[in-house]
This record gives sequence, structure tokens and C-alpha cells, in this order.
Amino acid sequence: MELLTLTLRQRLLANGANRGDHVPVVKLFNPLGAATWLISECDGDGDTLFGLADLGFGCPELGCVSWAEIAAVRLPLGLRLARDLNFAARHPLSVYAAAARAQGHITERPHHLVRAAADLARARGSGRSRSPP
Repeated sequence: MELLTLTLRQRLLANGANRGDHVPVVKLFNPLGAATWLISECDGDGDTLFGLADLGFGCPELGCVSWAEIAAVRLPLGLRLARDLNFAARHPLSVYAAAARAQGHITERPHHLVRAAADLARARGSGRSRSPP
């Protein structure tokens, strides 16, 4: 399976050219472990991805990762990292990040995401939050 199709790459590059709080485009994961990435954009260099990373240690974080490094990962049994073909983001990356911070891991549970979205909206409305990542 191809981790990033041409269409996905184009969407990531378009998001990277227009900074903002984008909806994640792709979910990558380790089929043998806990590592998961929600990627929302790619810089013009074609290698620097931005998104939410959860390596399974209880502290998911927003940041950059190298596409070359992701593509080079080799796992036992001849496996590689995989793309969740059923992933369909319904919220901006900031909501996934807030829910992940609250849960200690990336979550797609609707009630966690709805709660995180409401908390972010309240915080932004009261001026307690910074602009989106």
C-alpha cells in the first residue's frame, strides 16, 4: 500500500502553502505498536510534514516529522508503517490535539472530540487561548 498517494500529497502541500488550522489529511500508524500520526500539511520541500504525533508514551504533541524518515521505517516481519484507509477527519487538527492532550493519546471517539472542540471554543471566546497551531 502506498502511504501517500499523489492526491494526498497535493492536499498536504496545498494546506502547507496556506497556514491555518487544517483538518488532518492522513492518519499513519504502526501496525505492531502504539505510534500514530495525524498529518495535516506538508512544506514546499516535500519532506517536512506537520501534524499530531503520538508515539505511545502518553504525551502526544504537535510538530514536524520528515517524510523520508517515515517512509524509511522498517518493522519486524517485513512490515512498514501503514495508512488508515478509513480515516476521515471531521475536526481541525487543534481539536484532535486538545482531545489527545486530555486523553493521553490520539483519539477519534466522537464525545472526546466534541468536548475538546467545545473547550477550545470557550477558551478562544474568553481570550485564554492562543491562535490555532
